[in-house]
Amino acid sequence: MTRFLRGFATLSLATLLLIPLPRAEAQAAFSDTERDAIIEIMREYLLDNPEIMRDMVAELERRETAEQEIQRERTLAEAHDALYAGDDIVMGNPDGDVTLVEFFDYNCGFCERALEHVEAMIAFDPDLRIVLKDFPVLGQGSLDAARIGLAAMEQFDNETATEFHVRLMRIRGQANGENAARLAVELGADPDRLEADANSERVREILTENFDLADNLNLTGTPAWVIGDTVISGAVGPERLGEAVANVRSCGRATC
Repeated sequence: MTRFLRGFATLSLATLLLIPLPRAEAQAAFSDTERDAIIEIMREYLLDNPEIMRDMVAELERRETAEQEIQRERTLAEAHDALYAGDDIVMGNPDGDVTLVEFFDYNCGFCERALEHVEAMIAFDPDLRIVLKDFPVLGQGSLDAARIGLAAMEQFDNETATEFHVRLMRIRGQANGENAARLAVELGADPDRLEADANSERVREILTENFDLADNLNLTGTPAWVIGDTVISGAVGPERLGEAVANVRSCGRATC
């Protein structure tokens, strides 16, 4: 292919991919023969230079990542109360000077491991406040357990709600609505009110808000943590989380 044709193919590709003409205008600009020739030139160019597809995918991913980061920063700035001041279970010091938010699922094995990390951090740091956000992503059992947990909070104080959370997180087998309700009643919840609250609009709104927050923060699984200006994914351990807490105290950001 001549240098002229290669240049023309590049121009045509950019034109068609980046500033496409409406179909009627494209038909008016080129005859059928000319369009067929352009398509063939583009085909030959892409076959000769397949790396351009890789570059296009990489650029698309870069733009999507940049957009997700902008959305995440906006959410962290605008949804402060939803993240930190909701009617969630609070572990550690309710009046602590640094707050760590955990999005969790009762059937997440990594969340059970993270519970050990949370307890270790609380034992080490008496000024740490940890907010627990239900994010039931692992099926119907997780969703039903979360609904019962949120309903039980209508009857429990924070201490009892925390005990419910810890025991259900460590329950043998899969958590679901049935064993969550059994545990809640064992801890003193009225079963009739529990069922009514589990099906209430309030519980649905809390879960919807949590999922919206998770989506805007680009959370893809559990556990996921929010602290300061940062989102941390996975059971990363108390050292990594403790470092972020210390940095927030030092400079107001998870990374100084």
